[in-house]
Amino acid sequence: MSLLPDADRFRRLVDGRTRGPAATLARVGLAALAKPYGVAVCVRNAGYDRGLLGVRTVGVPVISVGNLTLGGTGKTPLVAWVVGRLLAAGRRPAIASRGYGAARGETSDEAAELGIVLPGVPHVAHRDRVLAAGDAVAAGADVIVLDDGFQHRRLHRDLDIVAIDATDAFGGGRLFPRGLLRESPAGLRRADVVVLTRSTAVDPARRAAIRDAVTAARGGLPPVWAESVHAPVALRSWAGTTRPLDELRGRRILAFAAIGNPAAFRQTLEATGAEVTSLVAFADHHAYAATDLQRLAAQAAAEQAEWAVTTLKDLVKVRHDHIGNTPLAAVQIAIEMRSGGDAVDQAIDSALATHLGRRPTLRP
Repeated sequence: MSLLPDADRFRRLVDGRTRGPAATLARVGLAALAKPYGVAVCVRNAGYDRGLLGVRTVGVPVISVGNLTLGGTGKTPLVAWVVGRLLAAGRRPAIASRGYGAARGETSDEAAELGIVLPGVPHVAHRDRVLAAGDAVAAGADVIVLDDGFQHRRLHRDLDIVAIDATDAFGGGRLFPRGLLRESPAGLRRADVVVLTRSTAVDPARRAAIRDAVTAARGGLPPVWAESVHAPVALRSWAGTTRPLDELRGRRILAFAAIGNPAAFRQTLEATGAEVTSLVAFADHHAYAATDLQRLAAQAAAEQAEWAVTTLKDLVKVRHDHIGNTPLAAVQIAIEMRSGGDAVDQAIDSALATHLGRRPTLRP
């Protein structure tokens, strides 16, 4: 069975892998649509840059973690890393996000995933992120981590951290919907910190080229720069038990995920030594139905899979320890800074100190 999600179809279309007259015509149409989108983004950014559009504050420091492209940059583990640094410094952080369909005060997919990794850290999801941040402050948070906040300029932030995926740094170099860019790379002028994720997936020359391109987009001003990898740290069941990753080595596994970059998930699994019999990719934020689980169970049995493996983001929606008769586990991922981690710490420290008007206290 092969499920090609809308997100993957779109990627294949805009990056040219889908060929033929119909695909060519579709790309022409998408390019036409990208022009008014680009104008709208430029006008909106100019409104904020010139002070014509209002910016709200919530009385505590705000650290934004976002990206330049649509989906799949590995931003969620970076959010967890930042929150972990704040917790280690004795702060009371809360996460504010849009929530993607969650009503005010309800739990989104990302909130449920981060709730496993960061138990006890409040995560307030609401379409209006100013309200989400305000609710978190009212509940006792003394610093807000704004998830997916780079383009959400209505909430003042003290630090902008941008994640860039080394495997597709600039979304094909085209604005949505012709490509995956949310805005022009020139928007990186607003970024204080750039973290290159999945950095070891490309060679040093490519990493250097991406860094140079980021600096050029910023008008020649280098950002605080860090390079990271997504390190699998454990297998986790819905019941909450954890197992070492070594249990996947040499095992036949059926993988499935509803994330922005399923190919990167497959690479993570193969790096553990697992034999991935299939990767079933669903559209990002897919809501699993009973029929989906039945089809996955049938495929796992047909392929004689010893494990079914997914992401934490998917496990919190599936809520089972088995797919049919096949054991199910999620791979827990953590950010590991390969270089520049100290510089990111210092940037966070300085942002907090500037907001609070006192000497820095955050240390590695």
